[in-house]
Amino acid sequence: MKSGSTKQQIVDAADALFYAQGFGETSFADIAQAVSISRGNFYYHFRTKDEILDAVIDKRLSDRDEMLRNWDEISSDPARRIACFVRILIVNQAKIIAYGCPVGTLTTELARLDHDAKDKANRIMALFRDWLTRQFSELGCSADAEAHALHVLSWSQGVATLAQTFKDEAFVAREVDQILAWVDEVSQKN
Repeated sequence: MKSGSTKQQIVDAADALFYAQGFGETSFADIAQAVSISRGNFYYHFRTKDEILDAVIDKRLSDRDEMLRNWDEISSDPARRIACFVRILIVNQAKIIAYGCPVGTLTTELARLDHDAKDKANRIMALFRDWLTRQFSELGCSADAEAHALHVLSWSQGVATLAQTFKDEAFVAREVDQILAWVDEVSQKN
């Protein structure tokens, strides 16, 4: 097995474990076991848990940036692109019901821990905010674009939190429909 692929396997396993268990509850041993390598082999790639966290945040930033760029390419209609963002709640519903939003849970945990990586993790939310702001600007909502972006972002984060709390798929579907109706209403006004 190549060193690079082992390192990526460690990052992928840590990403999944940080999501399912939380950063604080995930140990080196958990990650090493998930990848089926010895702890000594593990330390060859990462010396500290914070190094792994940094790599996981980089992965999440890269993955989300790629997702947003793909949505930019699928349609010239910003309302349709916003709908892609909102529908991610349905696409990832099972995971969200089980663990919450992977971005929201990580940023919240790191803020609670006052961890040095919290600002870097917050860049993922900023990526979403900035992308949504651009979409609303393209809809003709320039004066309110950032406020609308934050509204959609906070609404979707709230849905993810309550979905995890109540485990209610029907709630998620209703809220997604309501968010999409609101986006459509904003789009019709401009």
